[in-house]
Amino acid sequence: MNWLLVLLVWVSIGDQDIAKINSLKKEGEKAYLKGDFPLAAEKFSYLIDSMHIEDEKVVLNLGHSYLQMDDKENAQNQYLKLILSKDKHLKSVAYQQLGILSNDPKTLEKALNFFKSSLKADPTNDDSRYNYELLKKKLEEQKDQEQENPDNQNQDEQNQDQENQDQKEDEKKDGDQNESEQEDSEEKENEDGEKSESEKENSENQEQENQDSEQGEPNDEENPQDQQQEPQNEDGKEGDEEEQQTQPQEGEEGEDQEGQTPPKPSTADKLQEMNISEEKAKMILEALKNGEIQYIQQNQRRPTKQQDDGKPDW
Repeated sequence: MNWLLVLLVWVSIGDQDIAKINSLKKEGEKAYLKGDFPLAAEKFSYLIDSMHIEDEKVVLNLGHSYLQMDDKENAQNQYLKLILSKDKHLKSVAYQQLGILSNDPKTLEKALNFFKSSLKADPTNDDSRYNYELLKKKLEEQKDQEQENPDNQNQDEQNQDQENQDQKEDEKKDGDQNESEQEDSEEKENEDGEKSESEKENSENQEQENQDSEQGEPNDEENPQDQQQEPQNEDGKEGDEEEQQTQPQEGEEGEDQEGQTPPKPSTADKLQEMNISEEKAKMILEALKNGEIQYIQQNQRRPTKQQDDGKPDW
């Protein structure tokens, strides 16, 4: 008894599904005939995607609905599902619709092959035969026209070649210009580098000349030492005084000769360079002068003639 109840319930649910499927089919066909293609596509799509029915006629009607909506991509996908159908008529219609979708100047050969496949599937398909003959004639006329006017074709090819050549020349010209600009830039950089090196060398030479000039000038500290070494004549103090008088003259001549050199640094600059203060320099000069005076006095005390051996030196 329980098995009988289950069977009756299953049959009841199956009947309800069949009734719903038939109702959706009628609603989709009715909407298509009225020109309401979006509604028709909605009904047919619900049957396939939600109800999961496997009805090739519903697939074909869904493809027609998409085609009327100018949704060529979805229409083509539905027709491609039917080219393996065992129903020759549906298969022929599917190829026919694919030929219509391929009816474009760039894909005429492809469209012709679709119509040919449609006729192979169902030779009684008059629509496919008409489209096939019409498209075949169009392609033949196009080929005859190309053969009769080869000059035009050649001219088109020459124009294309000329455009390609002009494009290559423009690209080469741009490349040469870029190379020339790059060479000019490198040359300018080299000139700037040489100029910078020349300026650096001149600056170093100028610094060397200044250093040589500073080394060639008499220092205040060296003059007293020179004065200590100079008084070695027999006249003693008089000779020393003459040397002291002549020395500034020589210094003046040296200054006149060196007047052509750049300006000399001042005494204060020299002391600063030697890291000696003015007070310390004065103390050094005083010490040197005192040493010089003592040296001169000692020279004056020495006899100019050699004493006799038998007489005292006093």
